[in-house]
Amino acid sequence: MSPGNIALAGLFVLIWSSAFTSARFVVLEWPALWALAIRFLLTAPLVAAIILGLRGRIRLPRRGDAGRLALMGAFGTGGYLGCGWFALATTPSGLVALISATAPLFVAAGERIFFGRRLTPRAWAGLALGWIGVALLGYWRAAGGLSAAETTGILLSIAGALSQAIGILAYAQVRGRVDAWTSTLGQSMTAGLVLLPVAWLVEGPAPAAISLTAAAGMAWSILVVGLAGYALFFTLMKRLPPSTAAALQLLSPPVAALLGWALLSERLLPGDILGGLVTLIGLALLFSAKRV
Repeated sequence: MSPGNIALAGLFVLIWSSAFTSARFVVLEWPALWALAIRFLLTAPLVAAIILGLRGRIRLPRRGDAGRLALMGAFGTGGYLGCGWFALATTPSGLVALISATAPLFVAAGERIFFGRRLTPRAWAGLALGWIGVALLGYWRAAGGLSAAETTGILLSIAGALSQAIGILAYAQVRGRVDAWTSTLGQSMTAGLVLLPVAWLVEGPAPAAISLTAAAGMAWSILVVGLAGYALFFTLMKRLPPSTAAALQLLSPPVAALLGWALLSERLLPGDILGGLVTLIGLALLFSAKRV
């Protein structure tokens, strides 16, 4: 990658990793699905204001592109984060982050099955090492004993990773035609509208009050993750192959584990460090591999 893309990728990883920590501050006090739906519905008008300020008008995507963007919002954003935030209510943020990082494996498989694209042996080796690194992280954490709630959180995190892969594969066909801010607006609106009825059915009426800590976590999720993070993500999706852009999430587990340890007193095990190093090696192989 070019130096500019490397810098953008590094900033994205830091923001993406902080999403798990800030979300845990929120879901420890608020119903997860309501919190996420409200976050998206508050993010959408802010993105619309930015678009109007930059361009003077919002350029709607073509009908086919809008449909794929809606799929990205429903699955790649709403489904992914809905499962992730629900899992965060009972599961450490570092563990949710590492399982969510399996999305690139689903993306690579989808590219091969649906688009007929192949990865070189070097790229597959990189993805395999990335999976091994995530597995090492999970093994050491599981060795300490997992409760039923954490087991449910793990299953939800896997479902979220698969959901995100579906959204990424749908969006990949329009990534060169829809700009980052329009993509961010579309996925925020779609995810919020999809999650609202689900939150009402699963969690009942909306919460009435919020603490300062949860409000700060929500603000970070909206302004930093919801705006800057997703704008960076869609920018990288436009500049890089889908599987490569998605693979950046493999860097999130070690960073999220560090943030969880520092800010939430979550466990930081030797396996977390070892798994993070293996993941970095896998990413280096993936990024240096040629596409065929």
